[in-house]
Amino acid sequence: MFEPVDRSSGRTRAWVTEAVRRVEADANRSADTHLHPFPLPPDWGIDVYLKDESVHPTGSLKHRLARSLFLYALTSGWIVEGTTVVEASSGSTAVSEAYFAQLVGVPFVTVMPRSTSPEKIALIERYGGKCHFVDRPAGMYAEAERLAAETRGHYIDQFTYAERATDWRGNNNIAESIFDQLAMERFPVPEWVVVGAGTGGTSATIGRYLRYRRHPTRLAVVDPENSSYFPGWTLDVPDYGTGMPSRIEGIGRPRTEPSFVPSVIDLMIPVPDAASVAAVRHLRAVTGRWAGGSTGTNLWGVWQLVARMLASGVRGSVVTLICDGGERYRHSYYDDGWVARQGMDLAPYTAAIEQFLRSGEWLPPS
Repeated sequence: MFEPVDRSSGRTRAWVTEAVRRVEADANRSADTHLHPFPLPPDWGIDVYLKDESVHPTGSLKHRLARSLFLYALTSGWIVEGTTVVEASSGSTAVSEAYFAQLVGVPFVTVMPRSTSPEKIALIERYGGKCHFVDRPAGMYAEAERLAAETRGHYIDQFTYAERATDWRGNNNIAESIFDQLAMERFPVPEWVVVGAGTGGTSATIGRYLRYRRHPTRLAVVDPENSSYFPGWTLDVPDYGTGMPSRIEGIGRPRTEPSFVPSVIDLMIPVPDAASVAAVRHLRAVTGRWAGGSTGTNLWGVWQLVARMLASGVRGSVVTLICDGGERYRHSYYDDGWVARQGMDLAPYTAAIEQFLRSGEWLPPS
């Protein structure tokens, strides 16, 4: 005869309840991120909006992802009092996860390449996180799994859980926020939403939400050089890999990650890295806003789609994201020496953007 086994613990349940409250309170304290219009010629009949995710407490779009990942893990029973949370990330996700780990009072370790910038390391350590270095970026995943097993912790694994941790039906996800903020604009249902793919979670959330709410809005995903997503999507090869790192931090992956959902994407646009850097520098010159390179990747895709709308006589709106702030990239995208060392020539891309915004003609460098 089997006897019932009670694995419940009042203390554990109480700790998780308090941890969830703290994470939810963080969301409740913060007003939603701003939606900025980009100045375009009025006679075009097209409005472009930039949703500024850099104003989150940890300064990037990844704050949303980290919050969702922690809630998912807490409510799944994977993180309890004393659990060491482990991630494989050298970027903004690790910064945001360190913040939430500190918020709920658990240790956090991120596995990252030894070449990670001092600025990113300092941000992670500011929130009490520890950095564990590897020599080969491709070895990050296995090392994170090993550390989690060694510490009897939890590998939070953004690249697997990003697409399922966020409620794509609403609950103030980024897609619902965009549509709520557009409600009083002249084109409240955008023609296009343009995003990049890092984990794939943002594009999956937006694409599913558009279908769930039955919006005609189309989703375009931009992809930088060396990334696996565009060729894998084009060739319909779900496990496509390039094995090459991206110079545009936060997006582009050497392998197609499990959270990438290609079936919700209407269009993918490959973007040269020099175009990404030229576009984000142009954004600063025109609006005064500092942003990271992935925002430039987004904008290069936006200008192509606006040009397509102009050529077809279509009026409407296009929405994209300011993914993070530019202050993290003073040593790279805003450093002429770094750009020169990368062999990037920004001039033809800058000229193409300026020509387009003057005339409406899209003539990118060949």
